Amino acid sequence: MGWHAGKRFWIVMTCIILVFTVFVVGRNLLHAVRIRHQIAGLEREKREYLRRIAEDSLLLERLRYDDCLEEYAREHYRMQRRGEEVYILED
Repeated sequence: MGWHAGKRFWIVMTCIILVFTVFVVGRNLLHAVRIRHQIAGLEREKREYLRRIAEDSLLLERLRYDDCLEEYAREHYRMQRRGEEVYILED
């Protein structure tokens, strides 16, 4: 009877350890999946910001010239010279 009680103890302990291990590994796996999802989102944001930086850099390079600066101001801010009449045509 003592041998069966000892065997039962080790079977129960093994089951407890297995359940605990599966629980811990499952939590870590879920955490890893969430982190990878966050990393993917941040990589998309990074690409978008790099694209915007490239566009803004090109615009800044163009705006160094007075004629481009004037054209940009007229198109985006509807600026005009004194005494000049401007007609705005919307598409």
